[in-house]
Amino acid sequence: MTTRRSFLSLASCLPALGQQVADSNQTITFDVTRVNLLYTVSDKRGRFVNNLNRDDFEVYEEKKKQRILEFAAETNLPLRIGLLVDTSNSIRDRFRFELEASGQFLKSVVRKNVDRAVVYSFDTETRIVQDFTDDADVLDKKVRELRPGGGTAFYDSIFLCCRDRLGKEVPRHKYRRALIMVGDGEDNNSHYTRDQALEMVHKTEVVVYSISTNTTRSETSGDKVLKYFAQETGGLAFFPFKAEDLAQDFENIANELRSQYSILFRPEPLRTDGLFHPVQIKVRERKDLVVRARKGYYAPRV
Repeated sequence: MTTRRSFLSLASCLPALGQQVADSNQTITFDVTRVNLLYTVSDKRGRFVNNLNRDDFEVYEEKKKQRILEFAAETNLPLRIGLLVDTSNSIRDRFRFELEASGQFLKSVVRKNVDRAVVYSFDTETRIVQDFTDDADVLDKKVRELRPGGGTAFYDSIFLCCRDRLGKEVPRHKYRRALIMVGDGEDNNSHYTRDQALEMVHKTEVVVYSISTNTTRSETSGDKVLKYFAQETGGLAFFPFKAEDLAQDFENIANELRSQYSILFRPEPLRTDGLFHPVQIKVRERKDLVVRARKGYYAPRV
């Protein structure tokens, strides 16, 4: 998506290129005259590759090569993190350890006066446990105070956290936005659908990392949902079989958040159909490397 700066520079010739998402209380406009992609590059062993430059990459939209306007190896961008914690009855068995690991993750990754995080819980409904703050001790305390109970409004929590918090952090290119989801991936009480939740994630340029609470060693439908959100946005899904593995998974997420690249391009041709358009990033002449990025963007409708 575009930054505010690029929106102003193109406003005279593209006055209507915005897309609105509205509910009964508010309207949010997303401008997509330029697309910003954060992505991670790793080798076949999963090790981060951080020494590439602009000329090493190519961007394609529906097989048409795009011109890269801006490139950066953004290893230290300020973080904007949304932590979603499943507090439904379905994850009661190892709930306490999950809270401890989540709180410790926030303490390890949130830097004072640089990063900010917001915490949501979801069971029968979605609640803000702690609004955006850079105080890691407060975040840790609020997470550890959570208690389980109720149904599961999983998709609502994704949609609302992205729309109401992560999507409000502008200019977009100045922040790295990540959604950390801890739960079983099941949903039985949301007003929004899975596809509506994913659309909002794409429009707010958020990368999803999910940690499954399933300990059966058999893949559930919820596990597939967690994988889906991660794969579509360039994130990762983790499936720790022991509660003790959670700490390592959170550490892996923290390391990845500091090891990403960013590319900005203006789609050619510039479409105004309101549809989702696939985008692919490739490393030139390096088939041994793997790129993880969100799968595309939503064009405006005029």
